[in-house]
Amino acid sequence: MRIHKEYRKLENVEEVNVYDVHEKEFYIQAPKEFEMEKIPFPIVMKNIKTDINIFVPYKDGEDFIIHGLGNSALKRGNIQQEDIEGRLLSKASPMFHQLLHEALFEVYKTHEIKHVRFLYHHKEKLARLTNVKIIYEMGRIFILSDHIDTSESTLYIPEDDNRDEDKANLIEYFAQTGSYYKINGKYSWTQGIYNIINRPRDEYDEYYNIIFDLTIPEDKPLIEKINKIMDSGTSHYESIIRIRTHDGTLKYLEMNLYSKFDNNGNLISRYGLIKDVTTYSHKKITRPVDFLLSGFKNSKKLALLIEPLNPKQYEFSKGFYHLIEEDPEDYSHSRAVIQNIVEEDVINNIIQLIDGQINELEETFTYNVKGNENNQKICEIYLERFEFGSDTHSIGFLTDVTEERTKQLELMEANEHQNVLIKEVHHRVKNNLQVLNSFLNLEKRAYKDKPSIIIDHMQSRLSSLAILHEKTYNTTDFKNINLKEYIEDQDGQLRSLIGLRDGIEFESEVDEDLVLTIEVITPLLLVIDELTMNAIKHAFPDKTKPNKKITKKITKIDNENAELILQDNGVGINDPDKITKNLGCEIIKNLTKQLDGHIELFEHEHGTGYKLTFPIYMDHTIEG
Repeated sequence: MRIHKEYRKLENVEEVNVYDVHEKEFYIQAPKEFEMEKIPFPIVMKNIKTDINIFVPYKDGEDFIIHGLGNSALKRGNIQQEDIEGRLLSKASPMFHQLLHEALFEVYKTHEIKHVRFLYHHKEKLARLTNVKIIYEMGRIFILSDHIDTSESTLYIPEDDNRDEDKANLIEYFAQTGSYYKINGKYSWTQGIYNIINRPRDEYDEYYNIIFDLTIPEDKPLIEKINKIMDSGTSHYESIIRIRTHDGTLKYLEMNLYSKFDNNGNLISRYGLIKDVTTYSHKKITRPVDFLLSGFKNSKKLALLIEPLNPKQYEFSKGFYHLIEEDPEDYSHSRAVIQNIVEEDVINNIIQLIDGQINELEETFTYNVKGNENNQKICEIYLERFEFGSDTHSIGFLTDVTEERTKQLELMEANEHQNVLIKEVHHRVKNNLQVLNSFLNLEKRAYKDKPSIIIDHMQSRLSSLAILHEKTYNTTDFKNINLKEYIEDQDGQLRSLIGLRDGIEFESEVDEDLVLTIEVITPLLLVIDELTMNAIKHAFPDKTKPNKKITKKITKIDNENAELILQDNGVGINDPDKITKNLGCEIIKNLTKQLDGHIELFEHEHGTGYKLTFPIYMDHTIEG
């Protein structure tokens, strides 16, 4: 017998899969050790469909005395009530003691009702399904069981081309499009659904949403959202979800879901049309995580690592594959990749992070590309584990600093001060990544019901830092950085990621001779990001409005100060207090303090604007 347990969050039920168990293992002869009171309702127990099994806790839940079993349980064990009552569960049925003891003990101690689903498999096929409710009352444990036999389930396969079947059904048999109906709590699935999930039909499928049950962890929140929307009275909803079939294939499904209600708003039925769009998903499907990854699409030195600790659900930007010199199509993620790291202490720390012994890691290491000691790269890595709901996730950044480290060594020999400055730049970029992490934590609390806002904000910030990081790595002058180049690159990112999607134009005018230090340009770019995202969020509530525009003008006021004017042509300010007190404005105020600047909100003839005055040089800037 083999057992696999899994908690189904959406259904709030513990699912126990039992493989290759034989009927003869259910009960064995055991001596009667206790005299039990007669069950006061034996006729009722024999005539109800649901099994009622009664147990008495023994030695504070260490074991349980069998008081009585339901009718179908007795039939399956080929025993009588007197053959089993008064026996210890561990002796009369070691198999059920192994399966049930943990759940029985939990209910005995907490007195809370517990739901468990048992699935019994024979030769990898489901043979029987049992839904169980465990209840504590009157000093006893009651197990209520509903049994569903699936052993007679079959899959319809056309025998020849001359069958007199409806053409639509025949077409669907070969298609990757299907539908389902849910009436009175039971599902009916067409053949196309089974083609999509790549398995035969089983009778127990009428009790589950077999599509939602295969959804990958990242899309589980989307499923919760869909269920809430459809349960609230919405008659139609469209979405795209990702599932992983039983053979491990990742698929993208286009969902068109419908609900039918009576005149009193009560749900009558639900049905859905489902299409497998995996083959052209790269053309038509945009997921939230894609916005994050696209911020790094042109970076070969800086890589974003999403779920790097999960060997099945990971997604990395192109920089990772460029660094390890492997094709993304051929790469299979596992612990093996860290064996190419030279430093043993770094390997040990990464293993501790994978195993959950630590939650954060920041290291510099040497990497042997494909295990070749003659092809080494120097890398910096930052990884973090975090909890979201009941799940553990991870995110990280990987940077190829080989050329930079070589330059550092040369600069150390030629100019000690320049070496100190480069280290300072690395330190500040890492600090900014940690600042972004703090912003993420704040926004998860403020916009927990609006993940798209969080994703847009973080993607924009990451894009700006990726620009800054890559450009500063390619220069040795960190005190005279031309601002115009950065703003042009930043506008380009905004156009490709948000402008095309939301129909917004971005225009900028920057003084040609405006040069800034790294300490000034870093918070300035982040302030511009926050002001831009604030304008996108508040200025254009009507998504269909044409000619939407956000403009920036940055000019030198004198030799010590500069000015940023950022304006939109949106709806203007209805409630200034509300705008100035939102989370975005709080972040803007904090970044402005870091910049030693002054910012003010103003309303102009065609929308809203911000005026930011900031110093070109700050007192704590490193001087040559």
